[in-house]
Amino acid sequence: MQQIFNFILKNSNKILFLLLLGTSLTLTIQSHSFHRSKIISSANFLSGGVYEKVNNLNEYLNLKTQNDELALENAKLKSILFNKKDTATAKALDSLKGVKLDDIIVSKVIHNSYNVYENYLTLNSGERDGVKPDMGVINSLGIIGIIENTSTNYSTVISILNKRTQINAKIKKSDHFGSLNWNGKSTGFVQLTDLPRLALIKIGDTIVTGGQSVIFPENINIGTIAKIYRDTQTNFYTLDIKLFNDMTNLGHVYILKSKNRQEVINLEKREKDE
Repeated sequence: MQQIFNFILKNSNKILFLLLLGTSLTLTIQSHSFHRSKIISSANFLSGGVYEKVNNLNEYLNLKTQNDELALENAKLKSILFNKKDTATAKALDSLKGVKLDDIIVSKVIHNSYNVYENYLTLNSGERDGVKPDMGVINSLGIIGIIENTSTNYSTVISILNKRTQINAKIKKSDHFGSLNWNGKSTGFVQLTDLPRLALIKIGDTIVTGGQSVIFPENINIGTIAKIYRDTQTNFYTLDIKLFNDMTNLGHVYILKSKNRQEVINLEKREKDE
């Protein structure tokens, strides 16, 4: 206590000056609107800067929650798009009819391989979420792959960058279709083979899933034609397709339930048995 008194006595002149200065500033601010507005403006500037920094930090910490919410919202919007009635011709259709929100499972890629011949992805959704083998997997840009195996909480996907992949695909502007596969060379390109030479094609044409697939609905985007190869020994083209997706950088995906797949398989099997 004695030290406090000694400090006050030693600095009494300075303390008195600061008290008088504070009192004068207070009286000046209270009696003059200009000075008061300047002080308030400066205080708001400082506090606003602090609040902005705190808000930016909170937004950063909440990125995961926001991403999950955006993925769910995208699923809802896709459901609306998939079921939107098209007023144009069937060939111009760019939606997935019959896919309801309940038929879309939102998931996230937790592992992704793309540097070997048989690449796979792992998703954080499994049997508990309704995931089953042979369901199609897409995102907002196009197809990703096909569910192969499932566990309670996880599932593996055969990537389109897998030499075992065979997917029915077609030229968007026509009904000419072929088989989509991967030659194992580039992560940005897949190949469309067995496309008849009667098909009218050009560089830049869009390739989408075909109507013969029992896994993917028709007209899901895949990519665009980058190169055209004509086999002189056959009547078919082989096309290099530049993917819309960057398969090395994947986040949220959508798993599509296929309610009619087993019915189609059983029908085709019955036809073969007869």
